[in-house]
Amino acid sequence: AEGRSVSARQAEPMSCGCIPFITVNTGTVTLVEKFGRFDRIANPGLSVVVPCLCEFPSATVSMRLQQMEVSCETKTKDNVFVVIRVAVQYQVKDDVDSIKNAHYRLTNPKQQIESYVYDVVRSSVPKIELDDVFTTKEEISHSIKNELEKAMSSFGYVIIASPITDIDPDKEVKRAMNEINKAKRLRVAAQDE
Repeated sequence: AEGRSVSARQAEPMSCGCIPFITVNTGTVTLVEKFGRFDRIANPGLSVVVPCLCEFPSATVSMRLQQMEVSCETKTKDNVFVVIRVAVQYQVKDDVDSIKNAHYRLTNPKQQIESYVYDVVRSSVPKIELDDVFTTKEEISHSIKNELEKAMSSFGYVIIASPITDIDPDKEVKRAMNEINKAKRLRVAAQDE
């Protein structure tokens, strides 16, 4: 499934005589199932699985830090449409329960994270005027991180950061803001002469 932290490529089976092995790459772990049920985690390196006991590698989970960009269009208190871009950095916690939850409880973590970012942005930005959105972006970012941490921790994820990387008002609004700033500067320059 697109967006999953689980690689589509399974652990690679190898055989050494009659003992089957799987190799797990650095930065990932492999879930091993026995009779179709979770049995254990295979850490990076060489691991033994016994197919005659119905042990098989199920999925590979990335333990690396991941980042996704979320763009959300919303309206400010003074009825200006803005696009807010948020970079969410997250990863799976390094414990057995978290790894299991990340694979078995959540189909698409990116879609889940995106939904929470939309929810926070669309509930906080409409209460703020455009000029104040720029000055309160740290507070909005902090709200996004807190909400994501609460929601995603039960699925085995930790949110590292969620900085707002860009606030982009409508082109006409930007042009008008530039005209206002230009007029202010011309007034100040005229008063200085």
